[in-house]
Amino acid sequence: MDFDFSPILISWRFLAGGLVVTILLSISTIVCATILGSGIGLGRAYGKRWLCVPLAFYVDSMRALPILVILVWIFFAFPIAFGETLPPFLAAILALTLHISAYVSEIVRAGVVSVRFGQTRAGLALGMSSAQIICKIILPQAIVRILPPYGSILSITIKETAVATVIAVPEYMHQSEVIASQSLRPIEVFATAMVVYFILLFPVTRGVDFVYRRIAHLGRS
Repeated sequence: MDFDFSPILISWRFLAGGLVVTILLSISTIVCATILGSGIGLGRAYGKRWLCVPLAFYVDSMRALPILVILVWIFFAFPIAFGETLPPFLAAILALTLHISAYVSEIVRAGVVSVRFGQTRAGLALGMSSAQIICKIILPQAIVRILPPYGSILSITIKETAVATVIAVPEYMHQSEVIASQSLRPIEVFATAMVVYFILLFPVTRGVDFVYRRIAHLGRS
């Protein structure tokens, strides 16, 4: 079998544009999911019971549903239900955020709960408020402890942006599919896509591991 990578070289600008969209979609999702997931995780760890029940239902629901189902429902059912059509890029961010935030919330909740309760008692004995204890004692240790699983979430988020191709978001996988169908060279195009995703993901996962090794001692109690 002869391999021909010329279609990729000819269309590199087209693919580069898709890669930029993938990066923007990943960053937007990570930021939104981290904020939402952290709020949910802290709400479940320290919130009232009436708040914990709906938050737990949300987390379990989002983890039970495939991301493709969430994405398709938001993009196609949202206009029917609310009479408003979301742009594909915004719909992808919303779907990915709802899905990823459920996992982030569990990581955050596990991190704050893992800090020994004796430290909370010590903070109360020193006259600190609950907010001060959380911000100055619990969270600094919890953030260090959640870094390894959070790094996995980062890589999962970047990979799951590829699902946005089903609603025609011009991210890298969508652009690769266009080139593959036009050039009739799917092996070369998708092999290149594998390499591109690896190059994109490897520094992220290694970077998180490097940071964790440098500050791991700060999370011990």
